[in-house]
Amino acid sequence: MKGFVDEMRAVAMKLHTKDQAREGEKESVDPPIAAWNPSVDGYLKFLVDSKVVFDTLESIVTTALHPSYGGFKNTGLERSEQLSKDLEWFKEEGYSIPEPSKPGIVYSSYLQQLAENDPPAFICHFYNIYFAHSAGGRIIGSKVAEKVLNKKELEFYKWEGSLSQLLQSVRIKLNHVSSGWSREEKNHCLEETEKSFVYSEDIIRLILS
Repeated sequence: MKGFVDEMRAVAMKLHTKDQAREGEKESVDPPIAAWNPSVDGYLKFLVDSKVVFDTLESIVTTALHPSYGGFKNTGLERSEQLSKDLEWFKEEGYSIPEPSKPGIVYSSYLQQLAENDPPAFICHFYNIYFAHSAGGRIIGSKVAEKVLNKKELEFYKWEGSLSQLLQSVRIKLNHVSSGWSREEKNHCLEETEKSFVYSEDIIRLILS
């Protein structure tokens, strides 16, 4: 039986560009990853701002601002601790760690707002952030590492145990939570997908800054 996560995935896939996914419908504005010319400084900005977003998501579910968030604690997909270790490694390598910048700060504050007032929209972002990182995010990570980090694999891209099992377990939880929503709430959640892409893309573009 198909659950609501299948609907979320279908909407998200259409928002990919044609070169990112088979189901993609968007024309690409940015160059493909293979043609990127990243710098370590840009990559650090991306990691710092990503950490701001993951810190926010993880504190929201830990404090369970809304009862439906409680089931998303300790899913194994959390990234905050891994990013701390990565930033520590960069520091030991002699790089200076930048302060969080506008894309991460703005997205974090938007997520906090949604978490308090709009659970279906918040869940949309939760799903898209974690699932995108486990797919396209990993591809970006390995391409950038190849170009600027001598192929070093960061903790950000490592998970304990089987990633596909962790994702499946979160899919089940997402389907369970959304099963209590009206069709209107489900549609509202799906409509939020585009915003989650816009915010995430602003953070990804930091890699090239």
